[in-house]
Amino acid sequence: MSEPKAYERLRRLKGLLKIEQDEDYRQYKEQFLRVNLEQRKLNGLSWYPVKINSEELGSNELITLEIERTSLLDHPHQFSSGKNVSLFSQQSQPIRELNGTVKSVNRNSLKLIVNADELPDWCFEGKLGLNIQFDENSYQEMQKALDALLFTKNQRLIELLNVLEGEQEAAFDPLNNEVLVQGLNLSQNRALRHVLSAKDLAVVHGPPGTGKTSTMVQAIRYTLQEERQVLVCAPTNTAVDLISEKLLELGVDVLRLGHPARVSEELQVCSLDGKVAASKHFKEIKLLRKNAEEYFRMAGKYKRVFGKEDAAQRAAYYAEAKNNIKEARLLEDLVEDELFKTSQVICCTPVSSTHRRLGRAKFKTLFFDEASQALEPMVWIPLLKCERLILFGDHFQLPPVVKSMEAKKGGLDQSLLDRCIELDKTTVLLNRQYRMNQIIMGFSNSWFYKGELSADESVKEQVLADEETAYLNQCLEFIDTAGCDFEEEQNPETLSYANPKEGEVLFKHLQHLLETYSMQENAPDLSIGLISPYKEQREWMSQHLEDFGLNKTKVEELHIKTIDGFQGEERDVIYISLVRSNEKQEIGFLSDERRMNVALTRARKKLVVIGDSSTIGLNPFYKAFLEYCEKNGVYRTAWEWAV
Repeated sequence: MSEPKAYERLRRLKGLLKIEQDEDYRQYKEQFLRVNLEQRKLNGLSWYPVKINSEELGSNELITLEIERTSLLDHPHQFSSGKNVSLFSQQSQPIRELNGTVKSVNRNSLKLIVNADELPDWCFEGKLGLNIQFDENSYQEMQKALDALLFTKNQRLIELLNVLEGEQEAAFDPLNNEVLVQGLNLSQNRALRHVLSAKDLAVVHGPPGTGKTSTMVQAIRYTLQEERQVLVCAPTNTAVDLISEKLLELGVDVLRLGHPARVSEELQVCSLDGKVAASKHFKEIKLLRKNAEEYFRMAGKYKRVFGKEDAAQRAAYYAEAKNNIKEARLLEDLVEDELFKTSQVICCTPVSSTHRRLGRAKFKTLFFDEASQALEPMVWIPLLKCERLILFGDHFQLPPVVKSMEAKKGGLDQSLLDRCIELDKTTVLLNRQYRMNQIIMGFSNSWFYKGELSADESVKEQVLADEETAYLNQCLEFIDTAGCDFEEEQNPETLSYANPKEGEVLFKHLQHLLETYSMQENAPDLSIGLISPYKEQREWMSQHLEDFGLNKTKVEELHIKTIDGFQGEERDVIYISLVRSNEKQEIGFLSDERRMNVALTRARKKLVVIGDSSTIGLNPFYKAFLEYCEKNGVYRTAWEWAV
């Protein structure tokens, strides 16, 4: 078989990925070089000072430290499970460092696995801190996947590559019209049959609220009737958790791979650690590890060794600790091997699919959710193990994050979903949505989905209450700050924008809404989301939320996040603060229509958008949105609250 034409594109993709890695690293270095330690602490990139509360010898003879920060308590930070960090000391110059990986993290403490079997003396001299390091791992795995693809002799992979490139038509078996799931609507059942008939590739296009996850888990359940095991991936841990939860509800045996701190509490039972803990060998494993910890503790008493006898005793304790760890690991290997062989579904992020126990694993089918958010090389990481690809997602929602303008211009931000959705006969659209009032849905439906979506009867006219007040009976409002002199403010350190005056209007409107809603008898508690595309505005709203004394008697939850933080979520009420207000009519990444589509489609019963029409109105997307608001009589001025 001749070399696929895709090879030239894949080689170009490798180059673009390297450009993106270099730009990502440049920005990381700039963040650290441009700002001092105090600003890095405020930005959540560093903890200082910290103290070591405990140390223990863990797996692979590496030390696990429990570390606590002692300043800026409860201040937001960017430390998370799986991130590479450095433990550093400012006791002397040059600064000394010890690299490690975050195992789990809370607001003010974390567990860190350091790359050493004993701590250097400077760790006990004080002035310790933590810095987040640049993480090359995902880039390395993507480059390895592309290299493996370029040099593969696997004919099935080459055929699949030809299909994905459009050089070969995707093949399908005849549809089995007898497949009918009662809980799915017509388009969802059609998508299910489409997936089951696909031999190479199928795409399920699921716009917001159309039941994409419900359709996907049913497709996985039916696939398991023909296949012993299925691999399921998504680019975010949140998406992987959601799929895992839905599969568990159907009684499917799920193995959820990933760092424990990134797996939700409810899913710990089906995580690798959780399943090992439930095994018949766990008591013995636990005893061996307890013995190892005791030997390690006794060895730790000899932190400074001056005599030969002390050194020998310390070495003996370490040897016993390591022997116990080795025996425990052998038992764990036995349990884990069985889990990987017998689990029906393995759920993980693409990088987690490189787990050592999946090294030689083969699957027939890969289900990949939220495929619009994944760089193409990210999808290839797990796809190298599979023969068939099923993509779920919406190419009109969040695109992959690409920081390099050069890489973006070269096409790195074009996902595999973007390309595959253009192929003949591969795609099925889910066209009935169960989330939003039809007016909230209307603009996105017209702008992105060619008017093909319809709101289900259960949601199409839902509002907060049928009262004669816009706060409760209007499901959509645009509040225009034009002419109010609400100028944006840029943080010189983070370069992000805030608009405090716009934030004040948002809180005043929310205050009136909650006061009005609280007078409703037997009304259900509300879930509320406050969104801004800019982190600086999100921080401002978080810091000033309590200043406005909001009536929260009927508030179930109130979260403040950026757009990306609300991906895949929904709320009864959503407020969006657009922030940008300037004479040059510069709107920055507000021009990212796909990202704004996510924000505009999170609300179930009420959506309130606040922005400056004179700044955003020249952009075709916002011009059409403003016209849509005027047409529906939901256009208001901020002067009503600017007092």
